[in-house]
Amino acid sequence: MKKDIEIPVVKDVYVAVVREWNEEFLTKDWNAYIINNKKGPIEMVLVVSKGYDNSTRTSVMRHGIGVVGARDYAKIELVQEDVLKLHNEFFVTFFFEGKLFEKKYLFSKNTIGEDALRDLPVMKQQGILAE
Repeated sequence: MKKDIEIPVVKDVYVAVVREWNEEFLTKDWNAYIINNKKGPIEMVLVVSKGYDNSTRTSVMRHGIGVVGARDYAKIELVQEDVLKLHNEFFVTFFFEGKLFEKKYLFSKNTIGEDALRDLPVMKQQGILAE
């Protein structure tokens, strides 16, 4: 029955974009991270990302992160400067305590920038949290 279907709400898991120095290329890059602020690990973490607007679409990227420990984080991908002008969507699925969770995180177009940086949970850096 429909009333018996439980759809768990995602809490304490975030997607953030962080501006970081890249030693290899000597540039400042934007990197996307998944942050687990739960008291236990999240498992089988899968992230599907894409950028889009009315006329432009990026390739769909799929990332198998695996396990993200309690109060820990993991890098998802480099976010290229060209796609900052697009909506950037991250669809995250994971298991926590035997239940499947899923959530769509969205960075609206032109919201990723130096002026939007804030303190992030778990990470000792500043970044931007997705909606």
